[in-house]
Amino acid sequence: MAAKLSPATPVLHRRSELSRVVPGSCLVKETSAAVIARPPWWQVAVVMGLGCALAASVFATWLSQRSLAGVFVSAATWERMAPWLSGNASAKPGDVLPVEYHRVLAAVLVVALSAWCGGALVLARSGHHAWSSAVRWWGVRGWTWWCVLGAWEWLWVAAVTSRLTTVADLLVGGIPLWFAACLAGWLTTFLHVYQDEKLAAAEAPSQAAILPRRLMLLALAYTAVFVTLNWRLWFNLYIPHGDSAMYEEHLWNLLHGKGFRSYLDQGLFLGEHVQVVHLGLLPLYVLWPSHLLLELCESVAIAAGVFPVAWMTCRQTGSPRAALAAAAAYVLYFPTQFLDIEIDLKTFRPEAFGIPLLLFTLDQLDRGSWKGFLAGVLACLTVKEDYSLVFLPLGIWVAATARYAPRRLHSTGTSRAWLRLGVCLAIGSVLYLWLATRVVMPWFRAGEEIHYARYFSRLGETPEAIVRTVLTQPDIVAGELLTTTTALYALALLVPVGGVSLFSPGRLAVGLPLFGVLCLNELARSPQHHFHAPLVPIVFWAAAGGLPQVPRVWTWLRRRPADAPRLARLAAHGLWSSALSSGVLFSLSPLGLAFWDPGSNWNAWKLYGPTGRGVEFAKVAAKIPRSARVASTDFVHPRFTHHERSYDYSGYARRVSGYERRVPDDTDFIVIDCTHPYSQYRRPEDVPEYHQTDRWELVPDDTNGYYIVLKRRR
Repeated sequence: MAAKLSPATPVLHRRSELSRVVPGSCLVKETSAAVIARPPWWQVAVVMGLGCALAASVFATWLSQRSLAGVFVSAATWERMAPWLSGNASAKPGDVLPVEYHRVLAAVLVVALSAWCGGALVLARSGHHAWSSAVRWWGVRGWTWWCVLGAWEWLWVAAVTSRLTTVADLLVGGIPLWFAACLAGWLTTFLHVYQDEKLAAAEAPSQAAILPRRLMLLALAYTAVFVTLNWRLWFNLYIPHGDSAMYEEHLWNLLHGKGFRSYLDQGLFLGEHVQVVHLGLLPLYVLWPSHLLLELCESVAIAAGVFPVAWMTCRQTGSPRAALAAAAAYVLYFPTQFLDIEIDLKTFRPEAFGIPLLLFTLDQLDRGSWKGFLAGVLACLTVKEDYSLVFLPLGIWVAATARYAPRRLHSTGTSRAWLRLGVCLAIGSVLYLWLATRVVMPWFRAGEEIHYARYFSRLGETPEAIVRTVLTQPDIVAGELLTTTTALYALALLVPVGGVSLFSPGRLAVGLPLFGVLCLNELARSPQHHFHAPLVPIVFWAAAGGLPQVPRVWTWLRRRPADAPRLARLAAHGLWSSALSSGVLFSLSPLGLAFWDPGSNWNAWKLYGPTGRGVEFAKVAAKIPRSARVASTDFVHPRFTHHERSYDYSGYARRVSGYERRVPDDTDFIVIDCTHPYSQYRRPEDVPEYHQTDRWELVPDDTNGYYIVLKRRR
């Protein structure tokens, strides 16, 4: 804790005047004083010593167990670290490794001293702090977060000894989020004072003028990184056809008279989802018929979300800096990034287009433009039928807040008009969901039940049975929702935004029905796939509304006036630094540790460097004419979608094969990728069609064993 300020206490401060808030603009008037006290040296020594000791202890605990160490490093890298961690050159770890505490402590001390001296030097050289003040302040405030990090071990021990199994499981599962929160707090502590002193003197008009330029640079940087990664995965044959490249096949088949379908589907695609948003790419696809175009457009669309995020935040806070912080948090937010590259390397999903569409829709709502809002709603419904689960509670929210809408939204519409709009939106969403799931999709499936009803098999086999269970057996639903997995899912969405969204509970509650459905989904309960896509805009819409509430809540808790501008800047720093910190452990991009870990499955060189599979495939492609009908394994399947027919060669029973595990009768070639991640075949003798029948001949292999190609005998 900093010493209590008094007239005799030496302080360094700087005051800055910024222009006054104008409704709907980004200009703000504030008077701030960044005050730094000089804690005594003994306090610095105690806090830093305790912080380093506790941090070393908790890292020793985490690194001593394979399951816990996997949060930070891959199993292969952990095994390579074992000799140094244990002090035994011949150590071969099992599930537990005896870690020597003093070794971890030495590494922690090196990092601590470097960060302490470096941070104090940066503060001192900024010209606003004396060295003695900076070094003491940074040591006390910064290393308090190291003490919080080490407190995890004490809480875990207390939970285990008290037999609080749920709490212990939550602490273990939440290790990466605990670490990310402490790292974000540490960074925010430093950045708060540094930027207050370094940047607060800048005039708001200049900040507002350069905001669009900075947002454009942010969007371009995101697009450049993820387009590069996605394209490299394509060239290296790491993109699966199912649920990724099949969307490009939809466009190709539609243009060539084969219908809106992929031969992976059990018929026309509208039997799977009411999802047509990617058809909007057809004008561009005519000019460049390639899957690479889809990857480019998806990354550009996600990056475009920085603009509505910044506009909404700027409108709520009146601060261009807070708007830029929210936009940076949006592109650093790992649930956003997993919609560009999923954990299973599926790189294209039409759901990704719903993020900017919903953000622009919410921005129009905040502006009070009901016409733009309704246009956005209609656009979002082309993305997927799931978006009706967002518009139902959003309609209720609009109706519930209609009384304050003209003042809050600066709208010319009356409260009664907004009430009608909210009610109609809620009712229309229910009708649309029923029409999509009970009329349109079953009709295109020839009366078969929709495919994702099986995702909720514990509740029933049909949507009606599932709804009936939810309404009549709340104990079963509660048993599914009140779990450690659900709590970790919620934390994974909120911790990377510093919990700021919680300060706007009304807005955040709009996402609760969809979140509840996702928690009942047995297929994936983490924001590393694509199901959470509609929640991302809701989280940032709530964050925009929550930022200006932080000073008010703080004032209410402390029961005394607070320095509102400073607290608002602190919340903005916490917003983007939380997204940055959580990405260190979760992101598959260059932001994450996994990208650089040589033993990780997501290592940069393994996924994005040159591979023999990509090079040797050119020899296979030259042997198969475009007029052929080809059955191929998953990762090579996308390269044949422009042929006459492209069938899936796998263990799944497909409609085109009569629901039998065989290739269709009209297949001309079978292409098997022997080295893809899930390959079951290594030699021609392993392929059933080759050794069980005489209908196929082996095409001579010149790919060094990477591919097996069979040709039907005529």
